[in-house]
Amino acid sequence: MRRVSTLCLVVALTGAACAHQPSADDLYRDLGETQGIAAIVDGFLLHLAGNDRIVDTFADTDIAEFRRLLIEQLCDLSGGPCEYSGRSMAEAHRDMDVSAMQFNALVEDFMKAMDDAGVPRGAQNRLLALLAPMHGEIVAP
Repeated sequence: MRRVSTLCLVVALTGAACAHQPSADDLYRDLGETQGIAAIVDGFLLHLAGNDRIVDTFADTDIAEFRRLLIEQLCDLSGGPCEYSGRSMAEAHRDMDVSAMQFNALVEDFMKAMDDAGVPRGAQNRLLALLAPMHGEIVAP
């Protein structure tokens, strides 16, 4: 009888642990799915447009295409149903000479946009953790 009770306890605990494992699309849902991600990107673009430290970096950018690809990329990264079709970050930023100051300004604007959209801080941190490794591909050495 003791063995059966122990086995039941192990099965119950294992089942409970599995039930609390995040699914691959939890972040996507926490960001508000495609509509929420689009709102974040739109807010981000508004912040960029008003940021003298970085706005000139986007002077020659097709903003509509940038918006489309950024929504696609964030959807893909967060576990949503999208597949990013753009260039690698290294390729896209190869000749831009992005400085650390410009990168930091961009991140600040992105964080403001997530705050504006009401994205929970935990979801913001999880998304930023996925984006952080791109720093080395974006910022000029």
